[in-house]
Amino acid sequence: MKTILFCLLAVLAAAQAVPSSSVAAPAGPEQWRNAPLPAPRDVKLADERLRDSCVWVDEATQTYYLVSARRRGPNGRPAVVQYTSKDLQTWNGPRAIYEIPENFWTQRGIWAPELHRYQGKFYLFLTFDSDQPFPEQWRDWLPRVKRGSQVLVADKVDGPFMAFDATRSTLPPDMMTLDGTLWVEDGTPYMVFCHEWVQIKDGTVEYVKLKDDLSATDGEPVRLFNGSDAPWVKKSDQYGCVVTDGPWLHRTKTGKLVMLWTSGGATGYTTGLAISESGKLAGPWKHQAEPVFGADGGHAMLFQRLDGRLMMILHRPNITPRERAVIMEMEDLGDTIRVKR
Repeated sequence: MKTILFCLLAVLAAAQAVPSSSVAAPAGPEQWRNAPLPAPRDVKLADERLRDSCVWVDEATQTYYLVSARRRGPNGRPAVVQYTSKDLQTWNGPRAIYEIPENFWTQRGIWAPELHRYQGKFYLFLTFDSDQPFPEQWRDWLPRVKRGSQVLVADKVDGPFMAFDATRSTLPPDMMTLDGTLWVEDGTPYMVFCHEWVQIKDGTVEYVKLKDDLSATDGEPVRLFNGSDAPWVKKSDQYGCVVTDGPWLHRTKTGKLVMLWTSGGATGYTTGLAISESGKLAGPWKHQAEPVFGADGGHAMLFQRLDGRLMMILHRPNITPRERAVIMEMEDLGDTIRVKR
């Protein structure tokens, strides 16, 4: 999410340093945004600017798939790109698997794509940004615009992906929403997502039931918690806002339901953990006092390595265009998860 950069300016200074080899950025933000899509080649994650990335694992072909957003695709429009790897060390890409079509409801940008397989098809859960203003604007505030999470579908992992509806987001268009993720509980699919702080100041994490084919919502969104509920969260000095970013759900080895999510903390962009006291999506949710990762890294997602080990991917630092995808091993302790020590 790009607006987090504005909201967290006051808390980035104390972030843990990243090795210079992993943050070298020869081009500034505007140069990076306008750069054409390069031809696929073998790369290391430390050499690629990757933000809000997601890894999906294909056990049948022993392949890891990483997806991320890029400002320009083959035709110069915002796109989702894909990298593949056999060992999590060397990746081949980027390859565009989706580019905003000309007749789509927005042309501005794509954020935080996630790749999921569900009932034999492949889905991208992603956020579309726009420059279409809402009627109500606030003085001394960021633009309040149409911004929404949406579901795309394909028959193959590398696309082509298509929207069910090219005229609007999957989530209610009058809500500024982002970072939608898929969660299936008792056979029912849900989208868990964030309600943007730019619209409501104290961001939330919410969920809504989806239709069986994920084509649309089936009911009204339900709030799970506000960002300010977590004890480790730091309110922005600039806007007085509280950010919610990147929810990701996981059931531990003892059956507990936990959720990674990101906000601003004492040392910058911070990944925390919430735990469902009922073991169900509806909660209630209790926040772990200590963050999972506080060194200016967030929008975390989990996946299982091919040998069964639990892994987390996030980006750090949270400064464009220096963001890099970082993968680390996790420990499932049953009642919580943590970075392996």
